[in-house]
Amino acid sequence: MTNIWSIVKKEIRSYFSSPVAYVVLFAYVFIFGIFFYTNVMWFNALSMQAAQNPYYQQQLNINLSVIAPLLHNMIIILILVAPLLTMRLLAEEKKNGTEELLYTSPLSVGQIIIGKYIAALFMLTVMLALTALLSTFAFIYGKPEFTPWLTGFLGLFLVGAMFIAIGIFFSSLTDNQIVAAILTLMTLLLFLVLNWASMQGHGAWQSVLNYLTYSQHFNNLVQGIVETKNLVYFASFSFFGLFLTHSVLQSRRWR
Repeated sequence: MTNIWSIVKKEIRSYFSSPVAYVVLFAYVFIFGIFFYTNVMWFNALSMQAAQNPYYQQQLNINLSVIAPLLHNMIIILILVAPLLTMRLLAEEKKNGTEELLYTSPLSVGQIIIGKYIAALFMLTVMLALTALLSTFAFIYGKPEFTPWLTGFLGLFLVGAMFIAIGIFFSSLTDNQIVAAILTLMTLLLFLVLNWASMQGHGAWQSVLNYLTYSQHFNNLVQGIVETKNLVYFASFSFFGLFLTHSVLQSRRWR
């Protein structure tokens, strides 16, 4: 555990010793703020219109009108941010020639990967914590349900953890950070394409696509529905990404 913690501290220092961490955090929170403000203003306009009709006023739901669309929009931002968080984690080690030092150290390949993964998850947690703090204004001026809000942010974390695992895998394949970022971005965009295809499909094909894309699993969490199959989905993709990374590094270590 001490070895893993050493890797985590090293990577966190690397994040904050460059402008990348600050730019990513600022951009994520800023864009979140724009989406949040826009959704709240739209909900406020609907509320004023519905005030003239008690029936429509009862149908308004701040979770469905503000929180849920906000969280879905933030996944798009995660698709753009995840490559920035992961592109240097292993590619930089290979480019600088420091991966040989890692391989000859007492650290195992698994400890190296887990340490770097936890460091990236730390950055993800900081981003989500800042945006969750901002979204609490909805509780001050409205009455959203707490459970869907909480499980929605849990869903964002799980989606981000899956994206980071995929990004680490591509970072392990090359010594070029830009190439690693582009490969990660293209793969994550493929999930969006699968989501679109699942809405156009029919029958068994649609069921398969619905399971492969994160959208349905994430949507359940946004609605406050926590099911084992949804958790297993995100855990499986995250584990698979880390497993592929381990296979790449292990083969390189014994070369």
